[in-house]
Amino acid sequence: MPPKRKNGTDGEPTSREKKKQKVATARTIAVQQVKAVSFSETAVAGPSNKLGVDSLRRLPSAIDVERFAEARAFEIDAMQSAMKNASASSTTRAWQALPRHLRRRAASHDVRRVPLRLREKARAEMDPVRKKALGRSVPKLGKAKRLKRTEIFLKRQRDKLWLETHIWHAKRMKMENMWGYRLAVHPTEKSFRPSHRASVHGSIIHDASYFSLIELKGPEKILKTILESCCDPQGLGPGSKRSTVGSRSLETHVYTPGSYPFDFISPATIIWKPVDSPLPDTNESSTAEEQQETADPPTQQNAPKRKRKGKGKEQDKAGTTTPARTDPEAPRVVWVRSHPATFGEVFASLQTAASIALADARKAGIADDKEYEIEIADLRRQVNAFEIMGPKSNQVLRGALSPVPQDQRKEFTKFWSELTNLQSSGERGRGMIVGFKVNDPRLKFPPSNAKAKPQTSDYITAPTTLPSPQLAQSEIWDEVTRRALAKPRYKKKDLDERRSKLLIPGTPLNALRQDDRIPVLLIQRSVENTGSDSQALHGWTLIVPAGWSMAFFSSLTFTGTRVGGQRERQTQAFEAGTAYFPRDFPSSAGYETYATERELEDKARWDRKPPAKRPNFEKLGTRSPWRADWEVVLGLPNRPHQAPALAGDDAQEEDAGLVTTQREEPVLVEDSGKKFIEPWLLRGIEVPNILANMSKLFNPGAGLLQEINKLRSKRGFEPLDSSLKSDDLIKAALVLVRVKMCKRGAPDDLAIIYSIEDEEAKKWERAMRNSRASKADLDSESPEELQLAELVAEASSVIGYVTTGHFSLSQGKGSGIGAIPVLQLLALQEQSLRLCLNTTSKKRPLLVKVRNRNGQQCHAAYVEVLEG
Repeated sequence: MPPKRKNGTDGEPTSREKKKQKVATARTIAVQQVKAVSFSETAVAGPSNKLGVDSLRRLPSAIDVERFAEARAFEIDAMQSAMKNASASSTTRAWQALPRHLRRRAASHDVRRVPLRLREKARAEMDPVRKKALGRSVPKLGKAKRLKRTEIFLKRQRDKLWLETHIWHAKRMKMENMWGYRLAVHPTEKSFRPSHRASVHGSIIHDASYFSLIELKGPEKILKTILESCCDPQGLGPGSKRSTVGSRSLETHVYTPGSYPFDFISPATIIWKPVDSPLPDTNESSTAEEQQETADPPTQQNAPKRKRKGKGKEQDKAGTTTPARTDPEAPRVVWVRSHPATFGEVFASLQTAASIALADARKAGIADDKEYEIEIADLRRQVNAFEIMGPKSNQVLRGALSPVPQDQRKEFTKFWSELTNLQSSGERGRGMIVGFKVNDPRLKFPPSNAKAKPQTSDYITAPTTLPSPQLAQSEIWDEVTRRALAKPRYKKKDLDERRSKLLIPGTPLNALRQDDRIPVLLIQRSVENTGSDSQALHGWTLIVPAGWSMAFFSSLTFTGTRVGGQRERQTQAFEAGTAYFPRDFPSSAGYETYATERELEDKARWDRKPPAKRPNFEKLGTRSPWRADWEVVLGLPNRPHQAPALAGDDAQEEDAGLVTTQREEPVLVEDSGKKFIEPWLLRGIEVPNILANMSKLFNPGAGLLQEINKLRSKRGFEPLDSSLKSDDLIKAALVLVRVKMCKRGAPDDLAIIYSIEDEEAKKWERAMRNSRASKADLDSESPEELQLAELVAEASSVIGYVTTGHFSLSQGKGSGIGAIPVLQLLALQEQSLRLCLNTTSKKRPLLVKVRNRNGQQCHAAYVEVLEG
């Protein structure tokens, strides 16, 4: 294969050499070639190549300015031409010569941040007047009236909150107000594809400190009842032994208590505090004792062990210790981590569930001689979190973090030694929790990535460390410890002063006794869809105390890890084939807020354009170009959409602390004497089994109602109200699907999904079969396919919308995630079975047509049910 760039071996200069030669020529001043003349022949000073010793004596006493300018006309013209050519050819400034990852916005230019070879040029290009203006110098105001930098920043956070890494992100990324925060959307540089490659082959970090965190304290039995009444009944529940021991986190979804499958709120992560909370004795004092000169009151971290019921600990087959069965009335702590857009709803749901659980316990007579207390606290500003995805995230963490040497736990020592050679964090157990304490990462700055050792044998050795409560122990659960670490003891200038006194420059600082030791939590995170062929992404979630974001973030980013915003996080879920909240969860409050904001933004952008530069949706036949009309697709009365409440409003402030204890029934909408149920989403890991059981029955609605009641009974809920008919239940049900384009075309957001008649489906299948037989290119379409794509789809054949659509980099073709009614999905399955479409595949495909809202052609695509 010929080289991409010419290397100049054939004598022809490269483009880089041509550019250098052009700049050098533009900066060269022409010189006039003259012959030597005697002083007697001229009376003015002219060009000469021979000067005598007594030449100064022969200089004229007066100079004729006009004749002098004529004699120097060539030099003056050459100087003016050189200045003009040099300014015209120097179109690249010093900051533009840097690689993209080193460029910054104009407000953050610093000459010391460029290489040495470009510093003089950058210093010459800086405008001194602008530099003074950027220095925020206000000469008219006195020093007493000037606001401090901290006060200015606090004044700018009146209507939103900043993350601790806001300044770093604001200099390099596009920022927007979202969910009550000022968050980074995407980098200013071109980084869409590099960010995807980093998540697949390297590592990418995202500051997820804006996620809400709620803490519940109380008896274990009551906490289980609270969580099980709110969480999804499909799969393992929050009260299972796998979750309650505290060695693994649980990914679930929160509903209004007792309302499943209606009133979906948000995805959530459940983290239980390990049952064996006291840490093993070490020679190191606790963090709280190091931070305070006076003695702290005894806390749960340093209290003596509680006497527990049972036979003690047992050894399992793998050699790990299994904790003894705890007292169901023993006090426990659990964290609920959810999306910030639904914090108020999740908080109110937990309050309602707590009231119901305490009322049921009181009615059952359990609390006759004892009063139970449930404490629900908001921890949104007490901890910070970073999501590090990619196969190299293990080496990044291994190189940036330095665990304290006093931690002698065998489980952690084994885990930390195996972390370097891990090919991916997916080799660990899903949701595995690791708790440990690290030294101040600024002491080791700059860090270096750990390098994985090559495998000496032909087979890959699997890690042997299993999740255990002993491995998950951490002092970050203690509020006293977190408050003591809210402000680092030493500033960066103090550490730099210590570093300047080192005998060998560049060596890391040794951790002293008075230096901070920070407890952290490391949680395994996977973005994957078990029922799809998409590529799964694995990584870690690092949870640190508040006040330490920049200390850890600087060390993590210095290792070469890319930094992503909201767009990169959405792309990870899209490439992995999973739904992303809130844009892929219709019928939820978070989706309504997102859809309303997008509708206003798209409509305003469309109105700003002249008619000749914007699509005519009326002529294109797009019924609803700004938002998906799910009511029309489901055949329900189209209700006017109301502007939802702003994200970030606390529900506990709206209801003034009043919590209802009544279970709400499904909302029914009356229209002309008929009652319709509001749209709801059928989702979860058991959806394929539910659909398979429904399709076997003559009445699918009755089968759906039976499956839903079976899941409700799993959590101890009563069956759905008898007034709710099975036909109304299935008629209002939506199901998430994955849209895969057969050949050309990439669906956009709000692309329309159409059903296909039997005759047209046969023609599409025949055309694609002939195209595959002729080994045509994927990007080319046969004349028969082009003819079918030009057919105008009827408005009555709309069966759904694409909520997230794009060109999939992992699959190399267009893909999307959308939703269609359950009845339409069953109709597509019957059509595929009736026409025997593509019987060679294991999964029978469901053929549909997809058209973008601003396009005319309809491209063939297959849909499959999205699990999870």
